Order: sequence, then structure tokens, then C-alpha cells
Amino acid sequence: MTKLQVRAFLYQIGCFAILFTSFRYLVQEYTPLTGFYISLAAFVIGTVLSPKFQAVKTKDGEKLFMKWIFVKGIKEIN
Repeated sequence: MTKLQVRAFLYQIGCFAILFTSFRYLVQEYTPLTGFYISLAAFVIGTVLSPKFQAVKTKDGEKLFMKWIFVKGIKEIN
């Protein structure tokens, strides 16, 4: 794995972890779900809402890109 692929993986895990933790708390506090279903709901919401990062080799070298449902199109990360 290249340096940018590792960075993309860490960004992906970090964003998911933040969203999962936040939504797990919100689901636990504001819904009647209990047990395993709290984590399952937070997992699904976190997976859908977290941004996707990918390292791509271009003719200018390897670059890091992000796609997110709240941002139109694909953005290059410097």
C-alpha cells in the first residue's frame, strides 16, 4: 500500500468512527431501540453518511479524492 492509500484508509475509518459514535448515542437516547439494534442502526447510518476516500494514480502522480453525499461531485484532497 502506498502512503496515500494508507491515508485514505485512515480518513475513511476516522470519519466512520466519529459518525458511528455520534449516531449510536443519538439512537440510544432518542429511539426506543435496545441492545444489538442500537449498534446496527448506528452502523447503517454511519456507513451511508460517511465520506468515501480513494487514492488514484493519475498522469500527474497519485492523488487523493473524496466523494460525499453532501458535496456535489468528487473533490481532490491536497
